[in-house]
Amino acid sequence: MGRARPIVLDTKAFAKAGDARIFFSEMLQRYSPGDRVNDEDAAHLKALLRRHDEEADKVGSGISHITVGPAPDYFNQQCFWINRTDGTRIDFSYQHCLEKKPYD
Repeated sequence: MGRARPIVLDTKAFAKAGDARIFFSEMLQRYSPGDRVNDEDAAHLKALLRRHDEEADKVGSGISHITVGPAPDYFNQQCFWINRTDGTRIDFSYQHCLEKKPYD
């Protein structure tokens, strides 16, 4: 069995990546499509987004707020959406953010 891979964010630390995956999956399931994520959850998501290899492209002009909506590439699934300060939106995958990075 492999060694546990901790995930450390600015807002929360997880002993292993699987714990982080469960945390963000449960967060996503608490919301319905179109819901705006509350401030506490948004803080965790913004910290998680720092692990995304395309963070600058995802954030763009800045984050106004985060919502939940249909996943563009997966039928009948939902994902988080960044609503930017310039009025544009883009989806992001919490799972992508949790993938093993060179510095993990």
